[in-house]
Amino acid sequence: MLDQERCYRAVASRDSRFDGLFITAVRTTGIYCRPSCPATTPKRANVEFLPTAGAAQLRGYRACRRCRPDAVPGSPDWNSRADLAGRAMRLIADGVVERDGVSGLAARLGYSERHLNRVLTAELGAGPLALARAHRAHTARLLIETTPLQMADIAFAAGFASVRQFNDTVREVYGVAPTSLRAEAGRRRGAAPATAGTLVLRLPYRTPFDAAGLLGFFAARALDRVESVANGTYRRTLRLPHGPATVALSPVRANARRPNGRSADASRGGHLTATLRLADPRDLGPAVARLRRLFDLDADPVAVDEVLGADPALAQAVAAVPGIRLPGSVDGVEQAIRAMLGQQVSVAAARTTSSRLAAALGERLPAGLAGDGPDLLFPTAEAIAEHAAEVLTGPARRTAAVLGLARALADGTLVLDVARDPAELHATLTALPGIGPWTAGYLSMRLLGTPDELLASDIAVRRGARALGISSDMDALTRHAQRWRPWRSYAATHLWRIAATTPRNGRTAS
Repeated sequence: MLDQERCYRAVASRDSRFDGLFITAVRTTGIYCRPSCPATTPKRANVEFLPTAGAAQLRGYRACRRCRPDAVPGSPDWNSRADLAGRAMRLIADGVVERDGVSGLAARLGYSERHLNRVLTAELGAGPLALARAHRAHTARLLIETTPLQMADIAFAAGFASVRQFNDTVREVYGVAPTSLRAEAGRRRGAAPATAGTLVLRLPYRTPFDAAGLLGFFAARALDRVESVANGTYRRTLRLPHGPATVALSPVRANARRPNGRSADASRGGHLTATLRLADPRDLGPAVARLRRLFDLDADPVAVDEVLGADPALAQAVAAVPGIRLPGSVDGVEQAIRAMLGQQVSVAAARTTSSRLAAALGERLPAGLAGDGPDLLFPTAEAIAEHAAEVLTGPARRTAAVLGLARALADGTLVLDVARDPAELHATLTALPGIGPWTAGYLSMRLLGTPDELLASDIAVRRGARALGISSDMDALTRHAQRWRPWRSYAATHLWRIAATTPRNGRTAS
């Protein structure tokens, strides 16, 4: 339940830290806004606060075109909550309702449609159809404003069943016709036309944001032809539900200079510039959701830093690197295989082995999609299960474990997606031959964004703890880390950073 008085204080102060955490709906205007909307603060009696845009739209409110409440970081709850509502929201953002319907969503979660609707309505103010409709409206707006696609093409790419449904929804949510939204976008960017085949998006985040740390993490692990980091930009290939894609992600500082020379408003937060090339525009929504998880853009860094900085042993590290993020993943199969290949070897060795596997079994992108960036898709579970024994070298037990994991993924025995419950996933993974608690915990961090996974057995985590004067004994470290809850994954990331100054071979994050 939202604290209505606290929400109003955030609105009165236009506090951008709350953008994405709740929606401000104004009864007198019929408009919903982000908390930091620059419009005149409405009277307390005239507003209600709702958990999601879907709940606001269900009540008949339309989106503010001044503050654009859908263009904000999402709630960190959807990444950290392991309950039904959090898992459902992650799948809805990934476009499961558009692809498989509400019945497919319920089946993925293991509940009946009736129970799913009841839980989401009680906790989020709207059922799965309304939440998916809000997601479609946001995707439609992005396509309208950033591409030259015809409106009929946008309607089906965004997941609408008909052009009429698309037109009606855009009018209801934004208060104008789709063509008017495109005209407004053209005026904002100085009438510069959108480029065919390429989408340039802003992916907002809450400040502070440790962009350098994320780029360094990905650079150390970048697989040849699959991903790269150069000149402050991360590039990689993507395997999406309807086809391949490529992306280039460049962090933009919150206080970066605008073209007119003025400073941007730091209180509004910063953003990543994402340049996407999609084989199928229906994959825009899933691509955005996966990229946001990859860079942990929906995190609440102030809440994390407050808890971790309260420990004197960690305070200096937090002050030196504010806004640290959890490196995420865009593909469960890729991340699982790479984690297996990274067990008990150095980061460099894991990168070499994974690059060799990708070069031998990966799929080259269609001509024109890659440009001058990475051009290779990481191999599928089916390809690895069938041919990896011919490619992989090293311990036979490791090869057998990788093949067993790939077969389980290929035949559907094991499903790796963002809807998995962390405890259930941990138990399922450790039941497979060759997968221990470290690999299961590491996958939980990277794939699910689990915020409270310490990885106390990790050599780099223990070395980083020792450098801070914290006992590196597993039991003692686990006891000390209780004060870091519920953000032990972020603490582990700090310890990785500290340990990186003295790299050694061993079981480290791969």
